[in-house]
Amino acid sequence: MAAHRRRAVIFDRDGVLNVDHGYVYEVDKLEWIAGAKRAVRRCNDAGVLAIVATNQSGIGRGYYDEASMHALHEQMQADLAAEGAHLDAIYYCPFHPEAEDESLRHPDHPDRKPNPGMVLRALEEWSLDPANVVLIGDKDSDLEAAERAGIRGFLFTGGNLDAFLAGKLK
Repeated sequence: MAAHRRRAVIFDRDGVLNVDHGYVYEVDKLEWIAGAKRAVRRCNDAGVLAIVATNQSGIGRGYYDEASMHALHEQMQADLAAEGAHLDAIYYCPFHPEAEDESLRHPDHPDRKPNPGMVLRALEEWSLDPANVVLIGDKDSDLEAAERAGIRGFLFTGGNLDAFLAGKLK
């Protein structure tokens, strides 16, 4: 029962945690959004799960492989650890309707935002009550995924992510 009372913030990745340079997968090109590491630590310090749900169609399109994405996520975790923070989970969707890799080609994969699959999996796997979860995204598709999963979504349009999040964790 206590698990249902646990809160969570689900962050989109590109454009929310890191600057979206278009298909970010190279560790040396990782550039954090202002206040992003502090926002994750704010979650950690408050006992709020910090989760990522990110479309990664660049994998399906053949622009990079899953190993490169995992290396980027490992670097993100290392950067966060240096700030006393961590991400509790990272969900990603490599599927795309025009994927080069046929095994990743899907006309409307349930995990690909605006579909809510990644959010629903997080709710189930972490035994979360949707009333205690918010999603921070930078696109309408993020907010649609939140709505379809029954959680609140907030549009981050830039600036300092920690300052933006501070008002949402009440």
